[in-house]
Amino acid sequence: MTGIALAIHGGCGVMSQDTMTAEEWDGARRDMAAALRAGYAQLKAGRHAIDAVEAAVLVMEDSAHFNAGHGAALNENGVHELDASIMNGATLEAGAISASRAIRNPIKAARVLMEDGRAVYLTGPAADRFAQEKGLQLEPQSYFTTPKRVEALAAMKRHAAAGTEASENEKHGTVGAVALDAAGHLAAATSTGGYTNKPDGRVGDSPVIGAGTYARDGVCAVSGTGKGELFIRYVLGHEIASRIAYLKQDIATAAEGLINEDLARHQIGAGLIAIDAEGVIVAPYNTPGMFRGWVTPEGRAFVATHEEVHEVELF
Repeated sequence: MTGIALAIHGGCGVMSQDTMTAEEWDGARRDMAAALRAGYAQLKAGRHAIDAVEAAVLVMEDSAHFNAGHGAALNENGVHELDASIMNGATLEAGAISASRAIRNPIKAARVLMEDGRAVYLTGPAADRFAQEKGLQLEPQSYFTTPKRVEALAAMKRHAAAGTEASENEKHGTVGAVALDAAGHLAAATSTGGYTNKPDGRVGDSPVIGAGTYARDGVCAVSGTGKGELFIRYVLGHEIASRIAYLKQDIATAAEGLINEDLARHQIGAGLIAIDAEGVIVAPYNTPGMFRGWVTPEGRAFVATHEEVHEVELF
């Protein structure tokens, strides 16, 4: 038996306090705490890490405060296209969905696809048909839309027309979870609407196994958030695992090296959460903030957006 631990993120790029109302900040922290409770309850019940990461991500997909599921970003045509993936570190089994326009909870579809076993990755209308065939809930596009995302799209189009730079909040966001269970198994899950005003059909790193999501028992589990194109090029999650396994780096050195050295030279917003086989959790980011939370092996839970960290109750 080992200690259990869990970490989540709700996307990097958090800017100044005036980018959201006090109610929105409180709501986001409240929903992160709920995600921690959902995932940790699975671990406390002795279930597999894969159950914990799915449960945590589900809560954030259902929250309007994060760019996944309800509240996801809109592409250049004002359409929601959703991506998600999940990976079992014990078996290296994985499932991924991209460019879904109807799946209420893409992380559920990714999990069902992983267990179906015929494919790792389904995209577009085929992903939506698969979810429907498996009895998962579908929704009209209007379900995913919120006033905040409509305004973000309008703002991005204004920036594009004026040649000005958008804020990190206007650009992108992602949710994810990593976990270590009592049997020592690791798992990771990630879900996103992509970045606001993205090209029609664009797929980022979140559903790409080895890039935005990766888990391998005895090594680490990783979920990323940021400029997905660069995460794919660096094969971010697998790169961290490789540095730990082959260079014998500790998880903090491996993760910080990717975020604050390798990716920093590209001047992109980037962050991640990762957990190693001992339950050590890291959450580096190079933006002004990142929605994040974690439960230590000692059972203490915390959420944060900027530098200030808030301890929360698990029960």
